[in-house]
Amino acid sequence: MPTIATERASKPSSNPSDSLLFFTAADGVKIHYDVKGEGKAVVLVHGFIVDGESWKRTALYNDLLTNGFKVITLDQRGNGKSDKPHTAEAYANDAEARDIMGLVSFLKIKSYDVVGYSRGAIITARLLVLDKRVDHAVLGGMGDDFTNPEWPRRIMFYKALSGEPVKELEAVVKRIQDTGLDQQALAMMQKEQPSTSKEALGKIKKPVLVLCGDKDSDNGSAGKLAALIPKATFHTVPGDHGGASSTKEFSSEVLNFFK
Repeated sequence: MPTIATERASKPSSNPSDSLLFFTAADGVKIHYDVKGEGKAVVLVHGFIVDGESWKRTALYNDLLTNGFKVITLDQRGNGKSDKPHTAEAYANDAEARDIMGLVSFLKIKSYDVVGYSRGAIITARLLVLDKRVDHAVLGGMGDDFTNPEWPRRIMFYKALSGEPVKELEAVVKRIQDTGLDQQALAMMQKEQPSTSKEALGKIKKPVLVLCGDKDSDNGSAGKLAALIPKATFHTVPGDHGGASSTKEFSSEVLNFFK
């Protein structure tokens, strides 16, 4: 894993280009984040087995900056340069969503938009439930399966990452091991991954865009997810789960939604 060469003081930096900024969460976990640009704040929430840097390889990241947004990326706890606790408790009780809420407060941001992709969309759904400062949210690469707290896919990932033989995920586990990712932290992340009930989604009052690749059915039906949220719209872009978020079409849909 990347190592932290230096650590900035826990206060907003006057240099938004600094790539080694840290925020300390309420439980002492240090979260690495980055801020670029000026204007309305947009938080980008990454998916599983990646980190905040992954957003910088997408069309959306550059397009948001070009269109006058302040773009905030972070490594969710257990990922990237952030701390990687090995206890289930460290990921329970909406810890990841509360990290983002704490970071937004730390940066003195009064309202923000948010884009979550894949597992990041699961965390974004929690922000829609928990944080009134969210103005608009994009749930990318996600269907309705995560509304089930006993989602078989989540449980399968937890078992595989905990060392149980799961043939379907052998290649994923090998990639995690080969790239030096923290397998134990990732397992705990899956063990405590939050769900949002259909009833809770039905109470969300903010505008939501559910955006999915036209070849992506990895996490259930995105159309059914959109139907659960009163002010949600559902669009598709070309691509599968792994590639849709990096495309220009994905970026264009998000920017049109934020206008």
